[in-house]
Order: sequence, then structure tokens, then C-alpha cells
Amino acid sequence: MNVALVKNDTGMAASGGFSADAGRLPGTGKVAEIRREAFAAFERTGLPHRRIEEWKYTDLRALMREVLPLAGSPDAAAIARAKAAIAATAIEGATKLVLVDGVVSADLSDLSALPPGVTVRTLRAVLDDHANDARGDLLLTKAADPMLSLNAALATDGVVVTVANGAQLSTPLQLIHVATAAKAARYSRSHVRVGQGARATLVESSVAADGAAAYQANDAAVIWVGDEAAFSHVRLMCDAADAVNVSSELITVGARSKLSLFNMTSGGAISRLQAFITMAGEDSELIVNGVNLLRGRQHGDLTLVVDHAVPGCTSRENFRAVLDDRAHSVFQGRIIVEPGAQKTDGKMMTRALLLSDEAEADSKPELEIFADDVSCGHGATSGALDESLLFYLRARGLPEKQAQALLIQAFVGEAIEAIEDDGLRERVMSAAQDWLEGGA
Repeated sequence: MNVALVKNDTGMAASGGFSADAGRLPGTGKVAEIRREAFAAFERTGLPHRRIEEWKYTDLRALMREVLPLAGSPDAAAIARAKAAIAATAIEGATKLVLVDGVVSADLSDLSALPPGVTVRTLRAVLDDHANDARGDLLLTKAADPMLSLNAALATDGVVVTVANGAQLSTPLQLIHVATAAKAARYSRSHVRVGQGARATLVESSVAADGAAAYQANDAAVIWVGDEAAFSHVRLMCDAADAVNVSSELITVGARSKLSLFNMTSGGAISRLQAFITMAGEDSELIVNGVNLLRGRQHGDLTLVVDHAVPGCTSRENFRAVLDDRAHSVFQGRIIVEPGAQKTDGKMMTRALLLSDEAEADSKPELEIFADDVSCGHGATSGALDESLLFYLRARGLPEKQAQALLIQAFVGEAIEAIEDDGLRERVMSAAQDWLEGGA
């Protein structure tokens, strides 16, 4: 195909930015070649649009329109504003790994106080390590997706985390993305490898510092969960009200392991989390819970692809959305059962609570089954608050607002309850309560 024939205005603008920023990106030789190939792949599509089935409900060409220039390296003033921003989001006792505008900040991170069994390097250091012949692999992905290609081309930094075999982490790791720039874009890519028999929790947060506005975030995480390991990943997305955040996760799960994912989005004008999960080891368990809390004209998209590649695995997906004003929530879930993946047990359920006649919820569950001894299903519902329950609560003296908040809290609480860590679960519930009371 002739690239020039399909390059759109966005591709032309981004091409100039890529050329200008190439000198700032870590990695030369093979790494630089992988970046060029990834950007060429992005150019062939440009920003994803409604004619691409996977992006039908989140047309970035219409919603986002342009790719902003790469954010500059954070200076001392930006670091100071980032420090103030993370103070409000830091989890007590957690080991902080902080990226400011896509660049690891050693000053704000706990790199010298890592738990036993945990090692952390920056992506920038690995890509610049010419003794590492496999460094370019950190930018490669199997998923053919234009935003992942753009991430591979422009990733400035990230963390490369290894949890040793058998390590048992008693406190979470917290990866905090802080935006400090206005009308600029950040790109980060992080890798997490959880060793055989290890147990760990990663909390990932996205926040905005004072002065950050109308920015774009494109973060990716590549996660490998070893055999007989247990890994929990909790994401709390609280971006600026006019920000765009498109995040991707590529996860591989080993045998007899347990992976728990939770995502809550309450910030940002446009957000999308796309997760590509492969159950690669037999007899493993996947639990995914998600909550979108949206109002105004916010647009939130959760897209999950779960590939059961081997027999005996279980997956459960449970997604809730609370939508007010003209907010728009999207859930796309696909369960794939490969040939030979017998005894697969996969279920997904999505529910939306519409607080306004103008709010919109789109659900698109899909099953692709190529084995015959499986149990798979899906369901979707949407509706308003139950008037009979409201009447019941008001008849017992609760004001209408308080009665509504109680019902909404119970609605999202069914997803939040899946978080196993007591303190973390209370923290997430508190954040949901803040949203109910009118905060971010």
C-alpha cells in the first residue's frame, strides 16, 4: 500500500513532530529502526476512527482531531508542582514510582527503598544499554493498534519492574503518572514481570498538577504473570477535565495463577483503556472489574480482549458505569476461546446507570469460541435508579439526594468490593464517594 495515499492531516502533522522529536528519544540503532517502523504503521491509519471496528464508539479522529507535540523534559518548577499533585494520590505505605510528563523522576520515586525481591530500571536506561541485544523488544507488541504503534514510536520513558520468583510483597507498588504541561503529549511504556510463585499489587494512578490542561496521555503497560503467581493491578484515572488519556495493557498469564484487574475512571474529557489479555497457562483465573463515573460531556471507553489459549482457565468481567448529563460510556468485551482450550469458563457482565435522559451507554460483548466443552456467557443492562427503592429510602426519612447517593454507592460498590486489600478498597470507595458529592 502506498503510505502517501492514505496519510491524513493528522498523520502529516504527527510526522513532522516525530522527525523533530526523534533526537530526544532514547535508543539508537535497532531501537530507532523499530520506532520508525512503528510510526510508519501509525501513519498508515492515522488516528483511529469509526470505520475501524474496534474504535467504532471512540472515534479519535473526530474526538481528538490532532496529535499534540511531545511534552518537554520537566524542569524544577514542574517537579515541584508534580510533588504537590502526588501528595493527594499517594497510597500510604506504597513504594512510589513517579513519571512526570512521561519521564521517570528519581527525586519523587522510592527507587532507593524498594521492597526485597523487587528491581526497577528506567525504560530509558534499558533502551540506551547497548550491551542489551534484546532492548528493542521492549517496544514490540503483537497487537496491531494505531495508538500502540504511536506509543512504541514516541515512548520517552517508563519503568521496567521485576518481582523475583517467590517474592511476597506486603505493600503495593504505586506507579503515578503526573501531567504538568498544557497542550502537550506524553508517551510512556512500562514493563512488569511477576516471577513464579510471587505475589504483588500494583496501583497505577494518573493525575494532573496545577497548570496541566488539554494534554494527551498515551501510556502502555506490558505485564507478565508467572506460573503460580498472584498479581493485582488497580488503576485510578483522575486526569484533568479537558485531558485525553488512551492507555493500553498487554498481559500474559502463566499457569495456575491469579490475575485481578480493577479500573476506575472519573477524570478526563476522553479516556480509553484497552487491555489485551492472554491466558497462556492452564488452570489460571482472571477477574476484571471496572467502574466509569462520568458527567458533563465526558467519554469513557473500556475495551477488553481476553484470549483463552489453553484449557481450564476461568475469566470473570464485571463493569459498571454511572452516567450523568451528556456523558458517554463504552464497554467492548471479547472472549476468545482458542481450539483446544477445553473447560474454559468465561463470563462478562456490564451494567450502566443513567442519571440523565441524554446520557449514553454502549455495550458490545462478543464471544468467539473454537472449542466445544466450554461455559461462556455475557449480559448487559442499562437503566435509571430504581424508583421503588428510592421511595423505600425516602419513606424512612432520607432526603432524595442522600437516597440517590446511597443507591449509586451500592451499585458501584459491587465492583469495588472485588479489591482484596482492605485499605486500598476503602481508598477507592472514598474516591467514588468524592465523585458522588460532586468532586473529580
